[in-house]
Amino acid sequence: MTCDKHMARTIGKGDLAVVVGAGRSGMAAARLLHRMGARVRLLERNADGVPADFAHWAAGAGVEIATGDHSPAQFEGARAVVPSPGMAVAALRPLLATGPDAPEVLAEMELAWRQLADEPVLAVTGTSGKTTTVSLCAAMLRAQGLAVFLGGNIGTPLSEYVLSVADGGPRVDALVIEISSFQLQACTTFRPRVAMLLNISENHLDYHADMAEYIDAKFRLFRCMEEGDLAIFGEGVRDLVAARAPKARTLFFDAGARRFPRTRLLGGHNQANIEAAWQACREFGVTAEAAERAVADFAPLEHRLEAVAERNGVLWVNDSKCTTVEALRVALQAFDRPVVLMVGGKFKGGDLASLLPLMRGRVRAVVGFGASREHFEAAWLGQGDFPMSWPMSWPMSWHDTLEPAVAEAAALARPGDAVVMAPATSSFDLFANYKERGHAFRRAVEALP
Repeated sequence: MTCDKHMARTIGKGDLAVVVGAGRSGMAAARLLHRMGARVRLLERNADGVPADFAHWAAGAGVEIATGDHSPAQFEGARAVVPSPGMAVAALRPLLATGPDAPEVLAEMELAWRQLADEPVLAVTGTSGKTTTVSLCAAMLRAQGLAVFLGGNIGTPLSEYVLSVADGGPRVDALVIEISSFQLQACTTFRPRVAMLLNISENHLDYHADMAEYIDAKFRLFRCMEEGDLAIFGEGVRDLVAARAPKARTLFFDAGARRFPRTRLLGGHNQANIEAAWQACREFGVTAEAAERAVADFAPLEHRLEAVAERNGVLWVNDSKCTTVEALRVALQAFDRPVVLMVGGKFKGGDLASLLPLMRGRVRAVVGFGASREHFEAAWLGQGDFPMSWPMSWPMSWHDTLEPAVAEAAALARPGDAVVMAPATSSFDLFANYKERGHAFRRAVEALP
C-alpha cells in the first residue's frame, strides 16, 4: 500500500473548488473552502435540498449554488472537487476533465485533515460496529480527562471542527473519527495516529463495483500511516492485512475478551467493540480504571440493539441500524431468549439463507414489512423445520408498512420473548433513513394497547 501524497494539490486563493451535495458535510466543506480563499461552487440536484440559512450565507459570501442535474460545464476549470459521501467517485469521473487539467477529487474529511495542526487522530472503519466503537473511544478518552472531538461519518464533519478553531474555539487532545468506505475512496493523504478496521463483510455493493473495490476502499485508511503509528484489526481480516502489509505497527484485538464486564451493551459483538476501543485508547494514555468507568456508564446508542420497551414480559428492541445480512447475524447472536424477528426494506445484497442455522432454535416467527419480500421468502421459506414450532400455519407474514407488522409481532410474542426489528436492509423504501425507521418503530410500540 502506498500513500497518494503526490496527488495532493494546494487550493490557493481564487482557485475554483466545486462541492457536490448540500448535505451537512458538503455545506461544511463549502464554508471551509471559502475560508481558505477559494471560489466555491456548490451543486445540489434537488432545488429544495439547500437549507435557507445556508443559501442566505452563500449569497452574502459569494458562494455560487447550482441546482439540477450535474454537467461537465459545472466542473470546468475546477482545481478541486469535493463529492458528497453518497456519490460514488466512479460516477463523478465522466463529468471531469482529464490529463493535466483534471481536478483533484478529495473527500470533505481529506480537505479538513489538511488544515489540522498537530491534533492526533483515532480513526475507525469497518462494515459494522463503527459508531459504537468510536463512541466508546470518545467516552474512554474523556474519562481520562482528555478533550475530544467526535465526528466524521457519525454526524459532525471534521470541517466543522477546523472552522471552530479558526474562529477562536479550543483545540482538542484527540480527534475521534468514524470514516466510511465512501469517504476513504477520496482520501489521499489522511494519516491517523491510530486506525482501526473492525471487520469486513458484504455491504454497499449498490455503491461499489464489487467486494474487491469495497475492501480496497477500507484499507485506504492505512496507506499513509508510518512505523510509529498503530493499526488495529479484527481477527477476521488477518489474511487481508497480510496481503497488504501496512507500515504501521499492527495489533489484532481479541473479540472474545471480556475485560470490562460491567456494561449495558447487549451481545458479544459489543464486547468486541469494547476491547477494540480499549486497545486504541491505551495509545493515548487511558488507564484500565478510566476505561472501566466509561464502559459502565456507557448507554446503548439509539437504533443499535436499543431496548425501547418491555411490555407484558416481552422485550422490544430497535436495531434499525441493522442494514446488512451480517448485521442481522450479529443481532441474533446477542439474544439468549426466543426472538420474533422483524425484517424488510431495500435489500443491499448478501446470503440470507446462510442465517438459517442460527435462526433455528432461536427465532419464533418472522414478520416482514416494506420492500424485499421476494428476497426473504426465497431464502427462508420451504426450509424444513424452520425455525421452531411455529405458532401460525405459515412461517412468515408480510405487511406493506411498519405499524401493522408491529401489531402482528405483538400478537405472536410470548412472555420471555424479544421482538427485534433488525431489518437487514436499508430504510429507503419507506423512510428517509434508518433513524426515521427506528423512531417509527418506537412510536408503533408505544401505541400498542
